[in-house]
Amino acid sequence: MTTTENSPIVDQVVAAPTYLADIRFFFRPEDVEHMAAMGIDLGSYDGVKRNALAIYAQTSPPNSHMPPDAEGKWSAERSQTFRNWVLNGFPLGTVTPDEPPPIVTPPTRIRKDVTTLSDAEFELLKTAFTGVMARDPGAPDSYFAIAGQHGLPEKWCLHHENRYNPWHRQYLRIFEDALRSVPGCEEVTLPYWDIATGLPDRLQQPPFDEYVLPADPGATAQPPLTGFFPYTTERSLPDEIAQTVQDFGILDDIATSLTQSLWGASDVSGYQDFSIQAHDGGHGAIGPTMGNQFVASFDPVFWFFHANLDRLWLSWQTRVGATTLAGFRTTLGQDPDWPTDPLNGALPPFSATADQTIQTDVSYDRLDVVSPAEGAMENLTGNIEVGRTFAFRSANPVSVRVKGIDRLNIPGSFVVSLLADGEPIAKRFFFQPDDPRRCETCAQHGTVNIDFRMAHDQLVDRTLSVRIDVPGRSEEIGTAFPLAQAGSPTINARLLVQEA
Repeated sequence: MTTTENSPIVDQVVAAPTYLADIRFFFRPEDVEHMAAMGIDLGSYDGVKRNALAIYAQTSPPNSHMPPDAEGKWSAERSQTFRNWVLNGFPLGTVTPDEPPPIVTPPTRIRKDVTTLSDAEFELLKTAFTGVMARDPGAPDSYFAIAGQHGLPEKWCLHHENRYNPWHRQYLRIFEDALRSVPGCEEVTLPYWDIATGLPDRLQQPPFDEYVLPADPGATAQPPLTGFFPYTTERSLPDEIAQTVQDFGILDDIATSLTQSLWGASDVSGYQDFSIQAHDGGHGAIGPTMGNQFVASFDPVFWFFHANLDRLWLSWQTRVGATTLAGFRTTLGQDPDWPTDPLNGALPPFSATADQTIQTDVSYDRLDVVSPAEGAMENLTGNIEVGRTFAFRSANPVSVRVKGIDRLNIPGSFVVSLLADGEPIAKRFFFQPDDPRRCETCAQHGTVNIDFRMAHDQLVDRTLSVRIDVPGRSEEIGTAFPLAQAGSPTINARLLVQEA
C-alpha cells in the first residue's frame, strides 16, 4: 500500500475510477511541485486531464521514468486504474471521504462552543473581551481598531470572491491574538456560536450583548461618512433571529455546502457558493448592525458567528481532503491557481496570503464531518460535458437562479425573495455596504446571482415571481427595489444532473 498526504491509496485495480475519489491521490506534493517547475500541473483536475497521456506513458511500469525515486514508482495496478480513468472519459466524480479523517497539522488552539465553556473559561473570556474593548481606540490592538478593519473606517471587503474564507480566517486569528494579549488571558481561544441553535444566553450579557463605539468610525474613512456616531450596536430579539435563520434558508445552505465535492465559486456552485450565502443570511438574520457592512464587526456576536463559519470550512476541508494546499487545489475545479504563486491572493491589510491560511493549527472541539454512510458528497451541476454519461435523479432539486443582479445600483444589503402565487417560498439575504460603487471588491464583482435549491413540488403548476427588498432604506425608497434598476435580472431554472 502506498500513501499520500491526503489519503491512503491501496494499489488495486479500480474499474471505474474518478478524479475526486481516486486519481487525485496518485500525485504526492513533491510530484506536483517538481512537475510544476516544468510547466506541468499535476495538482488539479484540468491539469491531469490535459497531460493524461504523457502521465500514463511516463509512469507505466516496468520501465517508468516518473516519479524518479523508487518509493514513488507506480504499481501495475495503479497504472491500470489510471488507464481506466482515461478510457472512461476522465470522470470527475465526487469525493469519497476518509473515515476517520486524517489529522494533517496537530492543533495548537482548540476553539469551543461558547455554550460548553466552564464558568471559569467563560469568566476569562469576559476578561479578555473587556480588556480589548477598554483599550484606547487609537491603539492598533484595540477592539475599535480591529473591528474597524472590516467595517469603518478601513472598509476591507473581501466578500463574494475566492479570498473570503482565507481573509476571515486570518482576521479571526488577529482578533484572537489581541484577546490573548490581555494579561492573564494568554491561553484564551475564541469560541463559536453554532447558528443552528438559538442565540445563547451568554451572548446576551455584557460585554457580549452590545458595544458602544468610543469614537466616530466614519470620520477618517475615505470619503468621510456620517451617521455612525454616537452609535450602539443593535440586534434582533433571539426569537426573531431564530425565525429569520429559517426564513433565509441558512441551515439549508450550510447543509448543502458541506456536501459539495468542489470548492467552486461564489455565485456559481460548490462549497463556496452556499457557504457565502449562509454567511450573508446570518448577517441579515442577526439584526440591524450585523446586516450593515459598515458596522457589522463592532457587534461582539460577529466574532462568535464567524468562528462558526470557519469551523464549518474546516469541517468541509477535513471531509474532502483539503486541509493542505496540495489537497485544497485538487478541489478547485476551473480556477486552481488563485492560491498559488504568482496569482496568490493577498489578504489586505494583513501580511498573510491566501495559501498560508489553508493549513491551520487551529481546530474546534467539534467538526461537522459525517461518514460516507451518513451522507454522500455531491457534484450536481446544470451542465456536463457531452462525452460523459449523466443522469437526472428524482430526488435532485431544481436550481433556480436569479441571474444578473446589478448590486452596484442597490443601496445596501438586500433580500431576494422567490414567490409562488404571490407568497414567498424562499428568501436569501445579500450582504454588502451602503455604497457598493465605492467598494473596490464590489465593483470587481458588480453583477451577482442568488441561488435557490427547490423541491419540484414547490414550483410545478404555480405562478412564480421575484422581489428584491432593501430593508435598511424603507423610510427613503420603501423596501421594494425596482427590478429594472437592479439590472433587469433574469430567471434561470435548471434540473440538476450528475455523472451516471
